[in-house]
Amino acid sequence: MVGIFYKHKHTERSVQYESIFKIKNMEQQEKKNGFGKIMIVAIALIVIIGTGIFYWIESKSVETTDNAQLDCNIVPIRSVVTAYIKSINFRDNELVKKGQVLFVFDTIEIKAKVDEAEAALRIAKAKLLATKTKASASNQNAVAGDLTTESYEQGIISAKANLVKAQSVFDRTGNLLKIKGTTQEQYETAAANLSIAKAEYAKALSIRESSSSTSLGLKSLAKYDASQIDQAEAQVIQSEAKLLLAKKQLEYAIVCAPCNGIVSKRAVEEGQYISVGQNLCALVNNEDLWVTANVKETQLKSIKIGQEVKIRVDAYPNLDLNGKIESFSGATGAKYSLLPPDNATGNFIKITQRIPVRISIPKLMSDQAQVLFPGMSVFVKIYTEK
Repeated sequence: MVGIFYKHKHTERSVQYESIFKIKNMEQQEKKNGFGKIMIVAIALIVIIGTGIFYWIESKSVETTDNAQLDCNIVPIRSVVTAYIKSINFRDNELVKKGQVLFVFDTIEIKAKVDEAEAALRIAKAKLLATKTKASASNQNAVAGDLTTESYEQGIISAKANLVKAQSVFDRTGNLLKIKGTTQEQYETAAANLSIAKAEYAKALSIRESSSSTSLGLKSLAKYDASQIDQAEAQVIQSEAKLLLAKKQLEYAIVCAPCNGIVSKRAVEEGQYISVGQNLCALVNNEDLWVTANVKETQLKSIKIGQEVKIRVDAYPNLDLNGKIESFSGATGAKYSLLPPDNATGNFIKITQRIPVRISIPKLMSDQAQVLFPGMSVFVKIYTEK
């Protein structure tokens, strides 16, 4: 009985020791778990606070906006000739290369105009040659008239000398007749010779005047013919201009793509009669894209040209593009609207305006250009401290 009692007591003590040991272990484990939880909470708080501080510091050097979209040049293709469309060499939304033929117009009428212009040019050149020949002949006639007038001047001098001589003979014969030193017949002969000399002198004067008038007329005609040369040359220039225009019209009868891009919005069909200026299609130059970001006016104080920009396309979240601030618009977006708001009204509500900013993008790769289109929404992050 004593042994059994002792054994029972020993067992109870062992159980008590084990219970106490377990309790102490549990207390130590709870202390460790509590410390671990405190450490986890502390680390989480440090990470959260650090992250908050990082984003707060970064937000001071970054401006962002989601009011932005991809933009590019959309070239309207218009007709420069009036003719029928002979063929259309593309389909809507097809990717085309620069110089690729898009439209071909019927050129029968245009070629006829070219031939007509060439014929008119040949006629104008022939008229110019004839006018120059006529002007040269008129000039030569005017020179000949001057020479004839000069020769008649010599005739006047000769007739005047004969007149002076006949007058002297007549005077001397008259004096001799008074003293019976000559006969009456000789006196009458001298008188007749004097009359003939006077008539010859008067005739020479008249011929000189007539020749002078003729020479003046020839000179006037020569000047007129010379002025006709200018008119003929002007007609040649005019004909050359018409021929050049006709040839240009013939060139414009074949419409080629001005750049690489996607051709769309075709507005005509084959066989349709097209007038000058009529819209044919539109060509989207998707290889030269940029971003138009409408930033708030309150953000402009820290945005400058040349700052780096990160661009994220909404359609492709994994596609990140780099860019730079290139330029600012000349006015707010509201000023470019069809009906810009007028703040000089009684009910004025101040609204933060937005300024369009152009962000350049480096030349895209071919696979990127095929998936990016103007008008796509993007998110931009402008690094104002870089």
